[in-house]
Order: sequence, then structure tokens, then C-alpha cells
Amino acid sequence: MFTQAIVKTPCQNMVNGISTASLGKPDYNLALKQHKNYIQALKECGLNVIVLDPDENFPDSTFIEDACLITPRCAIITNPGAASRRDETIQVSEAINKTGLPVERIQNPGTLDAGDIMMVKDHYFTGLSDRTNHEGASQLNFILKKYGYTSSTIILKSVLHLKTGISYLENNNLLAFGEFLTHPALGKFHILEVAKDESYAANSVWINRKVLVPMGFHKTREMIKNAGYQTIEVNVSEFQKLDGGLSCLSLRF
Repeated sequence: MFTQAIVKTPCQNMVNGISTASLGKPDYNLALKQHKNYIQALKECGLNVIVLDPDENFPDSTFIEDACLITPRCAIITNPGAASRRDETIQVSEAINKTGLPVERIQNPGTLDAGDIMMVKDHYFTGLSDRTNHEGASQLNFILKKYGYTSSTIILKSVLHLKTGISYLENNNLLAFGEFLTHPALGKFHILEVAKDESYAANSVWINRKVLVPMGFHKTREMIKNAGYQTIEVNVSEFQKLDGGLSCLSLRF
């Protein structure tokens, strides 16, 4: 069960964030409103939410998940794969130091975005992507072993981050689409198949027996509800324009 979350308020410069989505530039004021609603959804899941100030130097920094992986036993400050995002970890580190968790770090030449990491109990799946390289995954594996965890890698073919395409919803249920539907590394899971036209909703988030689902993806939401979960719809349209999803916007621990 999670008790806390850390989020980072979008900066005005978010309109210049990295994107391959071809959905246009985000509306900053609408993004602020959506971010507040996202925080409210986290609170509805029983979390105490710590809100960090915006930083105009880092357009993508509202996607705080990429800068740190928090496990129950330690926090791992990453080394983001996009050079423009590397120093986002500085402010995040300051917040993490206040949690009391032991802090580890991914070092050059390793790169790692925590959006490429999916936790399943004491095992961590690591996506090898344009943002996370073999050295970063190797360093992560070494750190996790130190704290009694295991990890394995999955090579990504068509998605930005591992959790762009899959989300673990606990109870052995895995939300997935595309290349992950028949991936041998995921064969033990009960797959909830996300329709191709709703692939964005594969990034939904389990929090304390509830599942946050992006607004407007009705087939996926109904499938999750039919699997026995209470769902909370959250509109993150402005963050979708920057390749960001629900999990990207918070650190949950």
C-alpha cells in the first residue's frame, strides 16, 4: 500500500517539452487545472501529496517519475536518457533526502528513465529503450540486488517507455497492448488487452486498490472495472501532447 506521492507543478515552459506525439502544443493553463485534478485523484486514493515548485529551466520536469525510482527499501536517483532532463534530478534529490530512505544513483555512462521500470512485488522489469541503456539497467540490477530485489530486461521496439505499453494492476493482472501481448517475459500474467485505438490508456496506475485511468478511453476503463477494480478517470490530455501519461506525473511510495 502506498501512503505518499511527490508531484511537480508544470512550468510555463512545458509548451516546449520533448514530444513525438504530433498532437500540438499543450495549453499551459489547462495543464495546471488537470494537474490539480490529478493531485486530487491521488488524495482520493489515500495518499499524502508533496507538491514541488515548477522549474522553468526544465520543460519536462513535471514528469517527475523519470527522475527517481522509489522502492520500499531505497530510492534510486536516475540519469535520464534525454540530456536536457539530466539536472531534473537535483530538485528531486532534495525532496527524496527528506523521506529518510537510503539513496542510490545511476551514474554515467548509464542512462535510465524510471518510466522504463515496472515493479511486480520484489521484481523489477526494465525496458531497454532510447532513454534507458544496458549500462543503466546493469547498474540498476546491481543496486536492486543489494536491497534484496531482482530485475530483468525487456527490449522495447515501438514505445517510448516500458510503462507506455504495460501497467501492472496487482493480482497478476497486466494491462498491455501491441508488442507486449505475446512477449515471453510476460507469459505468467493475466493480460488485459488494450485496444489499439486506446493504446494510450495502457498507462493506467494502480494505487491502493483503485486504478487511475486517462479520461476518454471507455473500453479500457470498462475492462478494468470488469476485472474488479474501482476506477478514477483523470483528464491528462495536455500531458499526452508531451508523450506523458498518468504514471509519469508522480512518485508513489
